Amino acid sequence: MTDQPELRASHADRDRVVETLRIAAGDGRLSAEELDARLEAALTSRTLGELAELTSDLPSAPDTGAGYGLGQGAAPPSKDVLVIEQKGGQFVRTGAWVVPGRIELRPKMCDVVLDFSDAVISRDTLRIDADMRLGKLIIVAGAGVELDIDGLTLAFSKVRRRGDRRRRDEVEQDTRPLRIEIVGTLKYGKLIERRARRRRPAR
Repeated sequence: MTDQPELRASHADRDRVVETLRIAAGDGRLSAEELDARLEAALTSRTLGELAELTSDLPSAPDTGAGYGLGQGAAPPSKDVLVIEQKGGQFVRTGAWVVPGRIELRPKMCDVVLDFSDAVISRDTLRIDADMRLGKLIIVAGAGVELDIDGLTLAFSKVRRRGDRRRRDEVEQDTRPLRIEIVGTLKYGKLIERRARRRRPAR
C-alpha cells in the first residue's frame, strides 16, 4: 500500500484498514480511544499513504472473506428471545435452528451469521434489536424471507443486498414466509444479505 502513497484510496482500501484495526483492537493492541480515532481517520483518508500510517505499527489482517462458517452444524434450539453479546470471533446460527420471536444483537468486533435456509420458522415476523459495533451481520435468506431495515441507523457502515431471482413457483413452495425487521444501530460495520443457494434435486 505504501509503494505509491500519493494514489487515491478506494472503498476497498479503506475496508481493509478498518478490518485490520478491528482485529487489532480485539487482540488488545489498541485501546477503545485509539480505535475510535483511527477508524474515523481511516474512513476519511484520501490517499494510500494516509491509510498506511494508521496500520504501520500493527500486523496485517488475515483473510476472512470466505466461508463465514456457513457449513457448520445445526445450532441448538432457540428460546423466544435470543441474546447475542459475543465479543470478537464469529457467532453462527445455521441448519435447523428454531427462529425466536426476537433477537437482541449486541456484539462487539464480532461477525454474526444468521442462516435461514433450513431454519424452523414458526411465526411470521422476527424483530432484531441491534446495537452492533465493528462487525458484519450476514443474513442468509431463503425464499419467502423479506428483510426490512427501515428502522436501522447506519453509522460509518454499509449495506449490501441481493434480490431474490428465483422463479415464482419455487417461492410458492415454501410453507412459511418470514419478515425480518432490523432496528437499532450498526456502527463501523456491514449488513450483508445473501440468498440461499438453490439445492439440486436428489437423484
